[in-house]
Amino acid sequence: MWYGGSAIAARFLNYLLTPFLTHALTKSDYGLMSLIYAVLPIFNVVLTYGMETAFFKFSNKENEKAVYNTTAMSIIVSTLLFGAVLLFFYKDLATLSGIGNYPELMQMSIFIIMLDTFCVIPFAKLRLAGQPKKYALIKVAGIVVNIFFVFFFLWWCPSAVARNSGTIFSLFINPESNPVYYVVLANLLQAAITLLLLYKEVFQIRLHFDRVLWRKIMWYALPLLIAGLGGVINETLDRQMLYWLIPGNINFKKEQVGIYSACYKLSILITLFIQAFRMGAEPFFFKQAETENPQRTYARVMKFFVIVITVMFLVVALYMPIWKYFISSKEWEGLKVVPILLMANMFLGIYLNLSVWYKLGSRTITGAYITFIGVAVTLMINFAFIPYFGYTACAWATFFCYGIMMAVSYVWGQKVYLIPYAYKKLLAYICIVGILFFIHKGAIYFYDNVIFSLALASILLLVYLKFIAVVEQKELAKLPVVGKYFLAKHT
Repeated sequence: MWYGGSAIAARFLNYLLTPFLTHALTKSDYGLMSLIYAVLPIFNVVLTYGMETAFFKFSNKENEKAVYNTTAMSIIVSTLLFGAVLLFFYKDLATLSGIGNYPELMQMSIFIIMLDTFCVIPFAKLRLAGQPKKYALIKVAGIVVNIFFVFFFLWWCPSAVARNSGTIFSLFINPESNPVYYVVLANLLQAAITLLLLYKEVFQIRLHFDRVLWRKIMWYALPLLIAGLGGVINETLDRQMLYWLIPGNINFKKEQVGIYSACYKLSILITLFIQAFRMGAEPFFFKQAETENPQRTYARVMKFFVIVITVMFLVVALYMPIWKYFISSKEWEGLKVVPILLMANMFLGIYLNLSVWYKLGSRTITGAYITFIGVAVTLMINFAFIPYFGYTACAWATFFCYGIMMAVSYVWGQKVYLIPYAYKKLLAYICIVGILFFIHKGAIYFYDNVIFSLALASILLLVYLKFIAVVEQKELAKLPVVGKYFLAKHT
């Protein structure tokens, strides 16, 4: 709970910057920032190359200290070497990423990802050692630091300087600098302070490198690197492709990226839940694999996972008149893609849940194959349709990419590692929330009134919740805390 809860808390606190940043930055500058943060995940995957998952896998089989030292030393050396290469070519990378006029932003981004990478194995050690409170505290503290400095640089200092040009706060900002510079600087300070807070775990690393163990770890981890690269291409490359392929001048291109990125943030509930699931799933799945008949547990986890994300889909998609205020009105023209992205992220979450079969069986190369099927779908749809439909093509590419990956993983996985998923019921739940969404959309098409829209949304949501309560009464009765209410009601 602490790992998932801290992930949700940290991500949620970070999301709180979205309303401020969409108002504080122009559409073009928000697009510039989005292009930078579309590049960082690619660097992250390359620099970590599957070592976090490998650490959990081998710590259950090998000497834990040897695994910690070997994975940590591997990460440190490779990060220093690869980081040096990136810094040497930072101007070329900035140009390729669409931020050629601001190469210093690429420099800072490289340092951010290097510091973040140094933290990966120490954080994994905390999770494996069962220190969730410390893990959560450091994660949340880092986000709080980031939020503090963003507000400090973009609101407090400019306000103080506006009142008194001679104030000491004028030393911290340059009015001529692009405000995105200070957003990235705040992120850099967060990364540095986070690493400092992990000093105990860092100083526990010993200069011991087991080559035999490292070869086994790399054999397991490298396919995860390939799969991870495919994953970030599916998740973030669409911003870069939108910038490259949409017709128009540079400012227009950045504005379109900014609109799409801001609207993507409105899938907050589902993305937060998926992030929390990712943090807790891998250790849980590996531990459950040692128990008797773990497949039943995996199937039950999937059922509750789908129930939760379908409810989240309705909460966001039906209450868009409220959620849209999470971003600036400058970006509202892109709200039409939010339901598509919500459903796409539902598919992604289900795919991540399905991935247990190839991770447990050390078939990580299979995950790479499936991911690159998704990459092919992403690239084909974006290349073909972005010039004509802009960011709407990006949203549909994400939808079909994750949908196909989900379907392929399920079919393939059932042949290799049979898990008794109630797939017909789960598909029905997904279809039902889709139908409820279109009922709502059709109704407000004929009577576009905010109060009517919210009232109908509440009725449809309650209908779905009641439906789930009836259909899943036996399962819900087994849950801690709330289960007694379902049990008492039906006995």
